Amino acid sequence: MYKKILEHLNEAVLLFDRQLKLTYINTAGEILFADSARHLLGNSAIELFKTVDSEQRLDLEQCLRMDEPLVDRELTLDIMNQSITVNFSATPVINDDQVTEIIVELQQLDRHLRISKEEQLLSQQSTVRMLVRGLAHEIKNPLGGLRGAAQLLDLELDDPELKEYTQIIIAESDRLQGLMDKMLGPNKLPNKALLNIHEVVERVRQLVLIEANGKLSVIQDYDPSIPDVFADKNQLIQAVLNIVRNAVQAMEGSGVLTLKTRVCRQMTIGRKRNKLTARIDIIDTGPGIDKEMMSKVFYPMITGRASGTGLGLSIAQSLINQHDGMIECDSQPGRTVFSIYLPLENHHE
Repeated sequence: MYKKILEHLNEAVLLFDRQLKLTYINTAGEILFADSARHLLGNSAIELFKTVDSEQRLDLEQCLRMDEPLVDRELTLDIMNQSITVNFSATPVINDDQVTEIIVELQQLDRHLRISKEEQLLSQQSTVRMLVRGLAHEIKNPLGGLRGAAQLLDLELDDPELKEYTQIIIAESDRLQGLMDKMLGPNKLPNKALLNIHEVVERVRQLVLIEANGKLSVIQDYDPSIPDVFADKNQLIQAVLNIVRNAVQAMEGSGVLTLKTRVCRQMTIGRKRNKLTARIDIIDTGPGIDKEMMSKVFYPMITGRASGTGLGLSIAQSLINQHDGMIECDSQPGRTVFSIYLPLENHHE
């Protein structure tokens, strides 16, 4: 019964023996260390908490010797080459009047910050999308009248030079009409079916390689154990393709593009916690995204390229949102990562 409770906690719980060797870790701990209990058991506290200095190690040993609990807030750990911030607490376990084990609890602070950031981002995107859709509808109405008037005028004119002007009006009206349609975003409900996420990623890879004419290097790092996802194949292809094309354009058509898939456990998207989530990482070696742009990359009409429309990432986020998913971005010079999260259905849990 106690083990069942521990396995369902959000906080990581680890148990160490007197030699500070790991003897137990719950599911939240496996998620935190991105590894299975089978591989982690037997490791020492020093190996697991690599950024903890020697003083911290002495504190753990003192916890054993003196039966003194230890609390360290906002401790930075280096796990899987990623820095995470946790609240760290160690509690001695007494058997027969002596300390035999230590229980270590780790509460990841980054996760709470990320959930808050996601909720804010989803709320902002929803508000911006409503404003843009309303603006696009208001523009489309007079635009249709403008195009119709130009067509009628074109029929009445005999002078070829004057007809050229009306044709320009009609052509530009059509161009604006297409832009408004893109701003309105996807207008069809997803036609969902079970599909292998790698069918989507591979289709995008093939398309981009054809467009790159041999100048692009693509690395495939797939997890074949990912269950099928319940999604609209065409919409997912469009979302992934928009992000990948942005990455290729950022690298000016040549560089290294990595397509990576993994399964995330106990992932929170918005306010919903999902036991299993598929993650697609699109990693490029481009110059990175400016800090000023990072908070606005998913907004429509925001772009860092003179020839860009600023709609690709906005449309991609809308398509993924329709699948109850989320896109996140992390960028630094030489490495930009767009991560797509797609919840897996309950029958996969």
